[in-house]
Amino acid sequence: MNAAELGYTAAWRLLRHVPAPLAGAGFRAGADLAWRRGGAGVRRLRRNLRRVRPEASEPELDRLVCAGMRSYARYWLEAFRLPALDPAAIHARMRPATTGLDVAVAAMQEGRGVVLALPHVGNWDVAGVHVIEELRRHGLPAEMTTVVERLRPDPVYRRFVEYRESLGFEIVAQDDGRRAHLALTRRLRAGGLVCLIADRDLTGTGIDVPFFGDTIRLPSGPASLCALTGAQLHAAVTYFPPGGGWGATVSPAIAVPDRTAVPKATLELARAFEEYVAAHLEDWHMLQELTPGSRG
Repeated sequence: MNAAELGYTAAWRLLRHVPAPLAGAGFRAGADLAWRRGGAGVRRLRRNLRRVRPEASEPELDRLVCAGMRSYARYWLEAFRLPALDPAAIHARMRPATTGLDVAVAAMQEGRGVVLALPHVGNWDVAGVHVIEELRRHGLPAEMTTVVERLRPDPVYRRFVEYRESLGFEIVAQDDGRRAHLALTRRLRAGGLVCLIADRDLTGTGIDVPFFGDTIRLPSGPASLCALTGAQLHAAVTYFPPGGGWGATVSPAIAVPDRTAVPKATLELARAFEEYVAAHLEDWHMLQELTPGSRG
């Protein structure tokens, strides 16, 4: 077992037993240290935040980056503690701060698949637990399928797959194209749920869209899946409300009647992501480069 795998394994095993205030203080201290050191990820976060707030002074941007790193640290702390938390308790805490999900659930009750496309905001793993619990309470299959980027080294990737499978997610790797396609289309044609993080194009086949005054490329996969299977498309976001807990917003359905509508639907996703990121900027965990468009 290498050092990275050992560290992640220890965190999943041990942090669930550490009192939450103590663990939270430790992760905030780690976030502040990373912010002060200003490594590559912090610098990328700063550049991405600058896109959204070009008018911000340097001290204002400093505060945003620090808050963003603390939010990112909270995501990781929750990831390590989540398998030990009660899904019903998560659902009870999150449901009052969730809007729009009822429309997606209604579509599934009618036998139609649903794709939720999300940006890197908040804690999408917690949101997945909440959505699965919501489906269960409506008598729907308590399952969802998602695609993840394959991490290196491979043992760490396998640990993350095991972690998310323990939450009730079906996981397929982004670079396993045929298996991913079959799993996603099978789920949607059965009237099930697919959740996709969709604010970076990792395949090189995405669609150029405007994004905070620049041009980036978003994956066409969410809209293409809906055109292929007849599923209903929604943009969605999770976030950390003031005072603790979690919140989520699901957009009205985005029409994708056929493949010719895929570019327009992807543009609508980009507009929704702009709105969501601007509203929850401190929870935007974009420590990677956004995928530049051909005109970017």
